[in-house]
Amino acid sequence: MRYFIIAGEASGDLHGANLMKALRKNDSHASFVGLGGDKMRAEGCDIRVDYRDMAYMGIIAVLQNLDKVKRNLNIAKQSLLEAQPDALILIDYPSFNLKIAKFCKQYIPHTKIIYYIPPKVWAWKKWRVHSIAKYCDEILGIFPFEPAFYAKYGYKCHYVGNPTADCIREFRIKNDELRTNHAEELKIHHSKSIIAILPGSRRSEISHCLPTMLDAARQVAGNEYQIIVAAAPGVEDAFYQPFIQGEILTRDTYKVLTEAKAAIVNSGTATLEAALIGCPQTAVYYIAGSKYLEKLLRPIIFSIPNFTLVNIILQGQVIQELIASRFTTENVAHELQLLLYDQEYRKNMLKQYQQLYTILGDTSAANNAADKIYTLISNCDETNQ
Repeated sequence: MRYFIIAGEASGDLHGANLMKALRKNDSHASFVGLGGDKMRAEGCDIRVDYRDMAYMGIIAVLQNLDKVKRNLNIAKQSLLEAQPDALILIDYPSFNLKIAKFCKQYIPHTKIIYYIPPKVWAWKKWRVHSIAKYCDEILGIFPFEPAFYAKYGYKCHYVGNPTADCIREFRIKNDELRTNHAEELKIHHSKSIIAILPGSRRSEISHCLPTMLDAARQVAGNEYQIIVAAAPGVEDAFYQPFIQGEILTRDTYKVLTEAKAAIVNSGTATLEAALIGCPQTAVYYIAGSKYLEKLLRPIIFSIPNFTLVNIILQGQVIQELIASRFTTENVAHELQLLLYDQEYRKNMLKQYQQLYTILGDTSAANNAADKIYTLISNCDETNQ
C-alpha cells in the first residue's frame, strides 16, 4: 500500500515515524511519501517538505511567511497527485492539513483520509469538528474523552491510545533505573539540584517565552540549583545562545525531567511528558497583546476552563497555568518557589499525576492506529475488486 503522511511539527515527526514502523508490521510492502522530518526520513519516508520549514505559530508568523506556506501547500498537493496514495494520514497541524484533506477529497477520491492525532477541537476552535468529519474517513483520537466529544455532533472517533504515554513507557523500560548515570550524561554539578526549562519547539515561542522563564529560574536558583534548558529537535544550539548565561543546553529532555526537582514548561505536549515522568511543574504560555485580547478571546476561542493537557485530562487545576497576562517573571518565580520548597504542594501534585496512566491506558497508539488504517484501506481494496 502507498501512504502519504503529513506532520508539521517535531512531535508529529516522531509519532509519524512510530506509525510507519507499526504499519510495516501489517504491510511489508508499504511505501511512504510525505511532509515531516528526520525521524520519518530515517524510517524510509520520501520527505517532500521538512517540518522545520512549516512550523509557523500564530497569525503574524503565518502572514510573514505566506509565500512559504503557499509553496508548501502546492508541493503537498502536487506530491499527492503524483503519489496517488491508498491512504492520506494527517497528524495534527490543522490549518494546513484540513486544506490538504479538502483537496484530496475533491481530486483523489479513492484515497482514504485518516486523521491520526486530530486537533484539540474540544479545547478551542470547536467548529473545526465538522470539517474534520466531512473530509476524513477515520478519526483516531489520542485522548479517551474524544470519542464522546465527537459523538455529541453525530460523528465517530476511535480512541487508539496516547503516543506520548507510549514514548514515556518505552523510555522507562530502557532506563529501568532512571536516575543511573543521568547526572554524568547531562554534565550536572553533583552538588546541585536541577531546574528544567522546556521553552517549546518553535522558534517564535522560544523567543517569546525563554527570556522570562530564565529570568524567573535565575531569581530562584542561587547557588543551590543548576538550570538546564531542553532544546527542541530541529532548532540549532546557536539559536539559544543569545538567551543563555551559563545554563546547560541539552537535547535529552526525558533525562532532564527525570533528574529535575521542578520544571517550567511551555504549554503543550511537554506538560504531559513532565507529568508522566513525575516532575513537578508550572505551565506557561505567551499570547501577543494578552493584556487587551485575553478577556475578549477566551470565551470565543476556548471552550473549557483549563488550558494545559494535564489539567484537561485530570479535570482540575493540578498544575498552575501562567498564561497570557499571568506569564510574568514574578509569577513564575513564585510558583517555582512553591514547587521546590513546599513539600505538601509537591506531594499532592505527584499524587494526582499517578492517575494519568490509568486514564490514558497502556495500549499502543501506533499499533492500534496502524491496525485501523490497514483494515480501512484493505476493506476498500476488497470492495473495489
